[in-house]
Amino acid sequence: MTAETVERVNGTPLPDEPRFEYDPVAHAEAEAIRTRAAAEAEAARIEAEGRAEAEKIKAAEEAEKLRLDNERKRLRLEKDQADHAAYMAKKAAEKAKADAEREKTEQTKADEAEREAQQLAEQERAERWWKWGARGIYAVGLIIAAPVQFMHFWDPKRPFLVAAPGLLEGLALVLAFGAAWAVAHRRDVAPYRIGIMLGALIAAAINLYGGMTDPEIGFNAGLIGAIASLGGPIVLMAYEHGIAQKADGIPSWRERRAAERKAAEEKKAREKARRDKADAEAAAATAKDIAEARAREEQKRRDADRQQHHPEVWKVAEAMRSARGSAVVTEQIWADAWYRVTGSKTVGITPEIEELTQAAQFRMRAVAEAPISGPLSLVESHRPPHAKRDPNAPDGRRNNGGTPPRRIPGDTAAPHPIARTQARLERTVEKKD
Repeated sequence: MTAETVERVNGTPLPDEPRFEYDPVAHAEAEAIRTRAAAEAEAARIEAEGRAEAEKIKAAEEAEKLRLDNERKRLRLEKDQADHAAYMAKKAAEKAKADAEREKTEQTKADEAEREAQQLAEQERAERWWKWGARGIYAVGLIIAAPVQFMHFWDPKRPFLVAAPGLLEGLALVLAFGAAWAVAHRRDVAPYRIGIMLGALIAAAINLYGGMTDPEIGFNAGLIGAIASLGGPIVLMAYEHGIAQKADGIPSWRERRAAERKAAEEKKAREKARRDKADAEAAAATAKDIAEARAREEQKRRDADRQQHHPEVWKVAEAMRSARGSAVVTEQIWADAWYRVTGSKTVGITPEIEELTQAAQFRMRAVAEAPISGPLSLVESHRPPHAKRDPNAPDGRRNNGGTPPRRIPGDTAAPHPIARTQARLERTVEKKD
């Protein structure tokens, strides 16, 4: 039966049937596109995951950074608070100390003022007792001496002589008042004192004469009257003398002696300080002379040593010393001369020494940077050491007479489809070329 081709169906021509032919290149390209798309999708996924993980890590780092920043701020705030508390405590302690010192100063001033007040009160009390005591003694002397003089000058025929005792005793009293006025007005009191003593001596002589010549008076009354005539004015004059010295600011004998003792001590201290200063200056001068002598000896030794071992440099150094006007070859001059002669800025280094140094450094670098071979080599340091085999030991491979095994299909895993497709594409391209 012959098969006939159907060209129409119900009068309608049939379309051409598509023919599907296998195109390995297109298939490989499609496979490559699919693989590339999958790889790109996987790469995008990995990149997205990596970006998300990086964002997560970055967020964690930012959170940790913020936490550390907050922690540092908290610690700084606590430190500032502690410093402020310490500062306030220090200020409070200083204020308390200042208040205590001020209270102590005020208490010291108050105690000093109280002592001065007590001393002033004591001085006023002593002066008051001394004042009224002197006047009392004068009044007692007047009471004793006046009756003796009245008895001596009493004469019924010449009654006016009864006023003579008032004249003699009043003379000393009035002159004593004048001396007090002179002290109060800062005047010279010497004339008043001379007048007081003359009046007192006259009254005392009259009392003593009356006691010796008049039996009614008696020697005892005349003697005590003379003493009274002298004692009262003398005591009053001593009182006025002390008041005058106080008013004039004249130091007392005790004050003068204390001032002389203090001046002697200060003079002694100045003399001791002057002697100590002179001794120190002499010791410093001696030490300076010794140091200069040692420096000169050291300079001589240094010059002789340099002239003996480095004559070329020494000649240049001497020329530079003379040109610069220096007395000796200083270290700066010697360093400049060494540089001019040897070319080295380091004193003591010559070209020969520098050559040996460079060679030694090169050898050291070569030894230090050369690769290590043998059991200490870093190349085989990751391989564990193993014992050497006995030369007479049998071959450890399979029982094939020592011949390596033959490779057969299936010994190794088959290549990946993508690899096969890539290889086929490469061969196709090579054929087209």
